[in-house]
Amino acid sequence: MAEMSAVPLGFDIDAPRWDQSTFAGRLRHFLTITDPRTALVPERELDRAREVVASCRAGLVPPGSSQEQLLYAKKLYDSAFHPDSGEKMNLIGRMSFQVPGGMALTGCMLQFYRTVPAVVFWQWVNQSFNAIVNYTNRNAASPISLAQIGVAYVTATGTALATAVGLNLYTKRAPPLLARWVPFAAVAAANCVNIPMMRQQEIINGVTVTDEDNNELGRSRRAAVKGIAQVVVSRIAMAAPGMIILPIIMEQLEKFPFMQRIRVLHAPLQVLLCGGFLVFMVPAACALFPQRCSLALASLEPELRDSIVAKHGDKVPYVYFNKGL
Repeated sequence: MAEMSAVPLGFDIDAPRWDQSTFAGRLRHFLTITDPRTALVPERELDRAREVVASCRAGLVPPGSSQEQLLYAKKLYDSAFHPDSGEKMNLIGRMSFQVPGGMALTGCMLQFYRTVPAVVFWQWVNQSFNAIVNYTNRNAASPISLAQIGVAYVTATGTALATAVGLNLYTKRAPPLLARWVPFAAVAAANCVNIPMMRQQEIINGVTVTDEDNNELGRSRRAAVKGIAQVVVSRIAMAAPGMIILPIIMEQLEKFPFMQRIRVLHAPLQVLLCGGFLVFMVPAACALFPQRCSLALASLEPELRDSIVAKHGDKVPYVYFNKGL
């Protein structure tokens, strides 16, 4: 086994580099871990980063390691490993894959919205992608069965298709811009179904809540509802600018003669423009709410609140939990 050195004095690899109580601090944090370049990092390097983080937590680091190298290892670890379980997440479900995956799907949904078969196909592909992302970023302390995953997937896909096809038919006689906004309405409606359904076990059984020092206090369904609601808002906010503003841009661009001559390039152009929106909106949407969510003791279920008060008195005014992404 290679010799190891002591961790630099005062260095805590798990301590946030930026203030997580502010939006600006959370934005800087998520700009780091949603960096799409980390999706290209080889598996060997990710595993090596996990080993560095684990050894650093144990108080040892590879000799000659600089603080910048340790922080880069933590960046890779946070981008690829689940914060609850520590297991490596599948590539498609990682937040670092949201920009390349999301830009391709969003661009195609915005381009191919005119016919029902195209709407059905791209909404199905998008909901399949979302199901993987939602499952990957759930609170891992709440297991979900394959049957429940299947029900969540079918329900969310059905909601997206019903919304998209229904609005597509309804907007046939409406101004063209309204038809371009149909994909966003379908995505927003599906998110309101997909995320709660994929994380239903958290709503049924509650999520683990802790005190400020990470000591477990019990499980709360109300905490789960708050966390999932915040994730739904974040996901809709993530998609909104690109899916609302880009159709306006394309509506104006397509009036120019040169754009009418290069129709074959409209889809690649929309994909690239979606990427421009998502590079900023993925970290910004993730940063809307703290990852370590809090809930006032008074807002908990009566039985859990009474249990905490009986054990700790008034020393625990708030409980904390991982809301997922």
